[in-house]
Amino acid sequence: MNLTDATHDPKLRSWVESANAADTDFPIQNLPYGRFRRAKTDEPWRIGVAIGDQILDLKLAAEQCPWGDGVPELLRPLSDGDLNTFMALGLDARKRLREALSTALAEGSDQGPFLELCLLPQDQAQMALPCAIGDYTDFYTGIHHATAVGKLFRPDNPLLPNYKWVPIGYHGRVSSIGVSGQQVKRPMGQTAPAAGDTTPAFGPCKRLDYELELGILVGTGNELGSPKTMEQAETDWFGLVLLNDWSARDIQAWEYQPLGPFLSKNFATTISPWVVTREALLPYRVPFAHPSGEPQPLPYLNAALDAAAGAMDITLEVWLQTAQMGAPQKLMQSNFRDSWWTVAQLLTHHTAGGCNLQPGDLLGSGTQSGPAPGQGGSLLELTNGGKAPLTLSTGETRTFLQDGDTVILRAVCSGPGKARIGLGEARGTIVG
Repeated sequence: MNLTDATHDPKLRSWVESANAADTDFPIQNLPYGRFRRAKTDEPWRIGVAIGDQILDLKLAAEQCPWGDGVPELLRPLSDGDLNTFMALGLDARKRLREALSTALAEGSDQGPFLELCLLPQDQAQMALPCAIGDYTDFYTGIHHATAVGKLFRPDNPLLPNYKWVPIGYHGRVSSIGVSGQQVKRPMGQTAPAAGDTTPAFGPCKRLDYELELGILVGTGNELGSPKTMEQAETDWFGLVLLNDWSARDIQAWEYQPLGPFLSKNFATTISPWVVTREALLPYRVPFAHPSGEPQPLPYLNAALDAAAGAMDITLEVWLQTAQMGAPQKLMQSNFRDSWWTVAQLLTHHTAGGCNLQPGDLLGSGTQSGPAPGQGGSLLELTNGGKAPLTLSTGETRTFLQDGDTVILRAVCSGPGKARIGLGEARGTIVG
């Protein structure tokens, strides 16, 4: 099944020289969207496209560069900093603008001399959340994470009976979502009574953790009471960001029954600033199937395209930098292709009861751990619930995060005969 087109050609090069570097996250085959303005100014926010170490300012590009029929209309909401309106236009509009931008940024383009004046180095930009996020749902699709965490509490029965049948999720808090660089204040909350005590304690979290996730941004929404089919869901999601679902494990353990997370999750969520589109990721789509002998998706969560290419080959990493480190240290690596559910299945199930999704709604993937030891997507897993501290390169140890620690999530797609596509990073620092 051929999902790619000329915009994915690994031989394609850009007149923006940094976009041709072998290790860039943002080659011409990527073209992710972000919301920015020049640092230390109060200029209006606008949407840009990352290209190498530069940002193509789409407001300036719309004003100063000639474009083909229909393209100025597509650029108009982006010039105004309104990614949501562009998201709502759907797949054909996304593909049309991707093709136009790819042609304009390609080596030898007649538009190059115009667009050279529309570039801003990324290190001179201030980034914001890429779009207005109306609602946020966090799923639990990482089966290796669910199994590892389940074993900590139920060694003989780590997965509950519904896990392999239904995408599990809960509604999160939009107001505390921040962009990479977020300063995370250690949350307060209740924790279980200490041994021999009958009264819970209230105070700062002592078991602060991260969770390695991807965030899915909805493109085209649906009307209340009108569920999406799998085929609609496949074309209606806009793109991916990295997502750190910060977690207060001691508060969570006390509060989560019977209704699930509350204060343990609502104090901060960090996402990366660049939205890597569904179209950019098409070369890294791979077959999806639950293993033989395991429960298979019910009919409403099953589709031919999803089976043929529903999963995505995205390598995910967590890095930690303590106050004593000169450079961050990699803690683990996993791959999104191990997720128990696909992006289309998450959107389809979310709307199955009639829920109306809107452009810019955010769906968290759940923690993406790998099957091997040392591939846990959280400190809870890597330290066996805090019983086996990690020894870092500086000689420091960690069971959970300390003040001054910076957690960095990274992700990249790469493979023979394909252009390397990166998601940038989601960085957050614990400030106490």
